[in-house]
Amino acid sequence: QVQLVESGGGLAQAGGSLRLSCAASGRTSNYGMGWFRQAPGKERDFVAAVNWSGGTYYADSVKGRFTISRDNAKNTVYLQMNSLKPEDTAVYYCAAGPYTLVTVASLYTYWGQGTQVTVSS
Repeated sequence: QVQLVESGGGLAQAGGSLRLSCAASGRTSNYGMGWFRQAPGKERDFVAAVNWSGGTYYADSVKGRFTISRDNAKNTVYLQMNSLKPEDTAVYYCAAGPYTLVTVASLYTYWGQGTQVTVSS
């Protein structure tokens, strides 16, 4: 069983930066890890994914602005968010699963509780 806890959300101005962290209680080095986000009234959307060796994949909407990374020794995944836009406002969720670099939420097994990111214009 894996438990995921996100942190680092908050309020930022447009053009600013935030760094999200996702700490896992169990060993996740063999799992694919991902970040998703959900704005009010909208579906949960894929943001970024990272495999066990550090390979990454991004949604077009965040490519060039966000960077996902992982520290297997610390069982932690990060999402560095730069050049934030108001449309990045959402609850951000960390996820883990047996498949790597996948964008479909149902393919992830474990989910965190989410952390709110609000970007003001």
